[in-house]
Amino acid sequence: MEKIKKKYSNGEVTIMWEPDLCDHSSICYRSLPNVFKLSSRPWIDANAATTDEIIKTVKRCPTRALTYELNENFEEKPDEIETKATITIIQDGPYLVSGNFKVLDIDGNEIVCKGNAALCRCGVSQKKPFCDGAHHRIGFKDE
Repeated sequence: MEKIKKKYSNGEVTIMWEPDLCDHSSICYRSLPNVFKLSSRPWIDANAATTDEIIKTVKRCPTRALTYELNENFEEKPDEIETKATITIIQDGPYLVSGNFKVLDIDGNEIVCKGNAALCRCGVSQKKPFCDGAHHRIGFKDE
């Protein structure tokens, strides 16, 4: 069975969304709520922010459910500061780790990560150490 892949474009960049990959970490709509609108259909409005803002947000997607392609005649600006790994705490959600890094699981097995990964913070993920969106089911809230 073919997986769903939806596309949304503003003429400079095309956002691709694969719902089967999404873990609902909420990074997209918390970061850019004028583009990623859960209550609207279609839920992505690629014209509601600049291309640079969209790229920055899509790059933070931990599962690659959101990706992008640049359309002709648009050049991406390089990131200002290159780091090995950055950890961002998502309110009421996972730890988002960006960069190239290794995770050692509870048995000492090495998991190599490139790009983004969402690490469980609530403790109930079935994909530990990674987030599977379980924090939504249990109503996890930062205190």
